[in-house]
Amino acid sequence: MGKHKVAKTYAAINRRIKAGDVVVVTAEEMVDIVKTEGRVEAARRVDVVTTGTFAPMCSSGAFINFGHAVPGIKASKVWLNNVPAYGGIAAVDCYIGATETCEDDPLNRVYPGEFNYGGGHVIQDLVAGKKVHLKAQGYGTDCYPRKLLEKEITLKTLPYAQLFNPRNAYQNYNCAVNLSPKTIYTYMGTLKPRGQNANYCSAGQLSPLFNDPYYKTIGMGTRIFLGGGIGYVTGAGTQHKPGAKRTRRGVPRSPAGTISVMGDLKRMSAKWLMGASIQGYGCSLSVGLGIPIPILNEDMAGYTGVSDEDLFTQVVDYSHDYPQGTGVTLGEVSYAELRSGRIRLNGEEIATVPLSSTVRAREIASMLKDWIAKGKFLLGEPQATLPST
Repeated sequence: MGKHKVAKTYAAINRRIKAGDVVVVTAEEMVDIVKTEGRVEAARRVDVVTTGTFAPMCSSGAFINFGHAVPGIKASKVWLNNVPAYGGIAAVDCYIGATETCEDDPLNRVYPGEFNYGGGHVIQDLVAGKKVHLKAQGYGTDCYPRKLLEKEITLKTLPYAQLFNPRNAYQNYNCAVNLSPKTIYTYMGTLKPRGQNANYCSAGQLSPLFNDPYYKTIGMGTRIFLGGGIGYVTGAGTQHKPGAKRTRRGVPRSPAGTISVMGDLKRMSAKWLMGASIQGYGCSLSVGLGIPIPILNEDMAGYTGVSDEDLFTQVVDYSHDYPQGTGVTLGEVSYAELRSGRIRLNGEEIATVPLSSTVRAREIASMLKDWIAKGKFLLGEPQATLPST
């Protein structure tokens, strides 16, 4: 810390939060502060910068305990509203994955499939207070003789329900196009033929991991906004790739860091956990997530001053190069260009389509700012930061 002109601690910032003296701004507001005042003065003035993102995050789900029946059952197979949940945990525990589809869904046999209901929709229904039909099958044991259990459950009646998402908040992601002569359906949405649209999925300058590119304040124990409630980072997410090529400011130019997160499902909101149906691809869950970034020094002020003009991603052909894993990219574009509504590709202007909601991301950052300013949300110091190399 000796090399910095400004040096703060989590404890000091939390004392300011409790005292009502904290200075907290959103990531969008921080861009202008750093630009006009510089990194050092911005670090002296600002204590916390809030971020936000709201987008489909497939690697999501919930651990649920549905309670012991009389007589008891050791459930080996579980369904929630006819969506299979993984039962190989313990007698009445299961995990419902966001991308799991209904048992009788025709999938892509009727192409492109609609995927109207899946695990993400089950989670949304539970959080909305709706009744969900539980079916559990067991093979019967001396201590758990029952072989079938069916009942209606609600989130309120469940003994335990925890959102646990193995991979959320991608630090960066591809801009997807389709150069083939036919429409294709992907997890990046519908891509029209011959490069007629370019789909992307990031909140840009509001995105959490863009504002701490080397994960200096993010790791196990970081307290976050999750699904409308309070959650925690549990560690690096699956496919965490910190070694991606970066700009001079340290920002990755391609998919890089991810986080795994968890939180009490009973304290969340259906506004911030929404089941998603992606035509021709499958089901997912749109997740609202925000991370407060403590401004411990001028380096952190500089990182959080990043703007859409400073953020870049790769344009990738999802008709060939992505499915074949060629590693070929068609060029690089900034998020300022993407958010303008049009980019140039092969000499042509094409429309850009966001899969993430800037409006919702902005709302999350503002909510988190308000919680902190009112002393309702303290910073959680990570016990181990994410791998950065």
